[in-house]
Amino acid sequence: MIEIKKAEPKHVEGIAKVCSNGYWATYSELRSKEYITRIISEFYNIERIHNEVMETSREWGGYFVATENNEVIGAIGGGMINDTAGEVFVLYLNPNRRNEGIGTMLLDVLTKQQKEEFDATEQWVSVAKGNQKGIPFYVAKGFIFNNEQNGYGNIEGEMYSTLRYFRKI
Repeated sequence: MIEIKKAEPKHVEGIAKVCSNGYWATYSELRSKEYITRIISEFYNIERIHNEVMETSREWGGYFVATENNEVIGAIGGGMINDTAGEVFVLYLNPNRRNEGIGTMLLDVLTKQQKEEFDATEQWVSVAKGNQKGIPFYVAKGFIFNNEQNGYGNIEGEMYSTLRYFRKI
């Protein structure tokens, strides 16, 4: 049975694994190996995830995990970007567990947190241009395209784009 819960220290390694594997599965056709390695090293290392599990705030509401038989099979995290807008900063699943409703369950719990704890009335997400795993998911959940901008983490010679989507919640 799949359980959705607030992440605890015991989930840190599972979050790192599911986010790293999910990132590779999502971006291996869209980004260079160097870019992927750089981003995973920055965001999905054990120390950073442990700190993000332990120290939450309005700007970073922490991680939620989907677990089955004590294994992390999905993770989501977000926070508030202004007084009324929440953001989905990260959402990844075990690549072999897509299309089971796990992403929806995770998005629902993050949305509930942002609405009830932080009074969010809208929610935003950045999705890499060309990400045909993420874009259809968010559109199906009512997110609407807003604009295109330079992607996070570009270095000289990289021109990756991010698409910004939002929805009222």
